[in-house]
Amino acid sequence: MVKVRFAPSPTGYLHVGNARAALVNYLFARKENGHFLLRLDDTDTARGRPEYEQAIYDDLHWLGLDWDSTDKQSLRFARYAALAETLKAAGRLYPCFENDEELAAKRAALVKRKLPPVYDRAALNLTAEQRQAAEANGKLPYWRFKLSNGAASWQDLVLGNRTVKFGTVSDPVLIRTDGTPLYTFTSVVDDVDHEITHIIRGEDHVTNTAVQIDLFQAITSTLPRFAHLPLISDGAGEKLSKRLGSVSLRSMRKDGIEAQAITAYLARLGTNKDPAPLPLGELVEAFNIADFGRSSPRFDPRQLLALNRKILHALTYEAVRDRLPEGSNEAFWLTVRGNLDMLTEARLWWNVVAGDITPPDLGAEAGVIQAALRLLPAEPWGPETWKGWANSVSEATGAKGRALFQPLRLSLTAEDHGPEMAALLPLIGHRRAAERLARVV
Repeated sequence: MVKVRFAPSPTGYLHVGNARAALVNYLFARKENGHFLLRLDDTDTARGRPEYEQAIYDDLHWLGLDWDSTDKQSLRFARYAALAETLKAAGRLYPCFENDEELAAKRAALVKRKLPPVYDRAALNLTAEQRQAAEANGKLPYWRFKLSNGAASWQDLVLGNRTVKFGTVSDPVLIRTDGTPLYTFTSVVDDVDHEITHIIRGEDHVTNTAVQIDLFQAITSTLPRFAHLPLISDGAGEKLSKRLGSVSLRSMRKDGIEAQAITAYLARLGTNKDPAPLPLGELVEAFNIADFGRSSPRFDPRQLLALNRKILHALTYEAVRDRLPEGSNEAFWLTVRGNLDMLTEARLWWNVVAGDITPPDLGAEAGVIQAALRLLPAEPWGPETWKGWANSVSEATGAKGRALFQPLRLSLTAEDHGPEMAALLPLIGHRRAAERLARVV
């Protein structure tokens, strides 16, 4: 059975890059009737926070991405320690004692000679007595994984054939001096134990994948398949960052972007298909990992907003009633939804129909407003009230077109455009309309 995983670290809030990785893994699993694992890579205790962990759950639920099982790396330290001992016994993990300054000096010397800044494996030449002496002097070892000779090659489901020569890569550190394991190690152990069949993640992991393939082969005879998605860039072509709050899921949710707009946009970002306002079920049916291209796609807020508009304009009152301003009703929603880019903008229009606004100075059109106030019909008002009233004002003043409708709209809403006044006027009501017209006069 196909089994994939999304493995965020609870060290910050999810951004669109994270959401895209989660979404593509989810769509792939559901299309293949497979298993979607949510695994928290939470071994970074210095930066990890409980609120970030909860935010991951909340954001994924909000997007509609349900998962089949959950795991945490913080629960598996005993497993990592046991496997580390196995690799040590096999000669694949070896102790090192160089500090950061010594390693930096080595790298600088290699760069000066125009050579790759690859670790020289000097620690492999240490004798047992030298190791004991280093530890006696208070040095604690960290442990590197000895890479194989040659290269790692794989057929990437997105990028095609990929090969990374191990001679261009340093033996990775898998265990810190305090004994805690690093991501490169824990990720592979988890993927082996959970029998992950496909690893789908960002293109920035390509070199890391080569290293992990070698580590996989030191642990198991079964390799997963890999797919690396080109990283999303911003409008300037720079890689999106978790710390760029403007594209965090929390900020977009707060701004009024619909979850469906985000999933619909990200599902096809970087593919050969145009974004369409589709629900998750239809995105699953249409999903194909082969649709993703090899170039870096740009995150375009305008496209996202366009999708958001289409989705909002089709939402029923029942779908949004719990998120609308208190006191609003279905008539209000049906009147304003066609003018919204984001749901948060509904509050502006609720203030127009039920709040206290300040119309602008319309001195040049005072005659039109005076006539409008004088001819304001009595309630009840309905869809035809606006047309009849406007015609009466036109006949009395001779004003037509923009010269008629713009002063009326501005005096009643303080906005120069918006929902149809025929629907908006009955919501405003006679009392508020009269008060606003009187203020302008």
